[in-house]
Amino acid sequence: MITKRFLWISLYALAMALLEAVVVAYLRGLHSGPTVEIGRVGYGTMELWREVATIVMLVAVGWLAGRHWLDRLAYGLFTFGLWDIGYYLWLKLFLDWPQTLFDWDVLFLIPLRWWGPVLSPVLIALLICLNAVLAVVRFERGIPLHFTVTRVGLVTAGVLLALVVFMLDTLQALLTGRSDWDSLHPETFQWPLFLVALTLMALPSLLTTWPGASNDR
Repeated sequence: MITKRFLWISLYALAMALLEAVVVAYLRGLHSGPTVEIGRVGYGTMELWREVATIVMLVAVGWLAGRHWLDRLAYGLFTFGLWDIGYYLWLKLFLDWPQTLFDWDVLFLIPLRWWGPVLSPVLIALLICLNAVLAVVRFERGIPLHFTVTRVGLVTAGVLLALVVFMLDTLQALLTGRSDWDSLHPETFQWPLFLVALTLMALPSLLTTWPGASNDR
């Protein structure tokens, strides 16, 4: 049963990623900058609302696939992670981009513009997919997830640190009053801080979702 669910969710996520990649390819062909007006709405505004709509659709499919809030969350996170990976795979097929996993990309626009090499969101997406699958396996076996304050705290710290890394240059430019804060392209990525963030997210979450893992720490 869970295999069929993951199969259909995977097909949905990959099809949605294809649609997203096609939209991005079209938009890149229509203009050369974030200030271009298409119709009555600016490109930046359209991109922001497109991201909101994407999240709503991913959450919706997870809700429909699950039976209670935790496995609905797991299915939704799996859909999100696979969609993110599929998005870059389709862009590579359509546009031959990214050239490498270290090419920079605008990852998100909410609440500020996120920047990072393609590899960074892909690593997070892989972690999300793995944890989601493991969590659903535990649910099907009747093994509950045991959250502890320490685990939740470490994952939260990792998420916040990753967000700071992605938005660091934008935040610095905004706080110093630079007018180009919303279009600034960072020159370096803080890989050491990102790897710390990824570790903080990975270890406690995998201890929580791994089948047979101890729940007393």
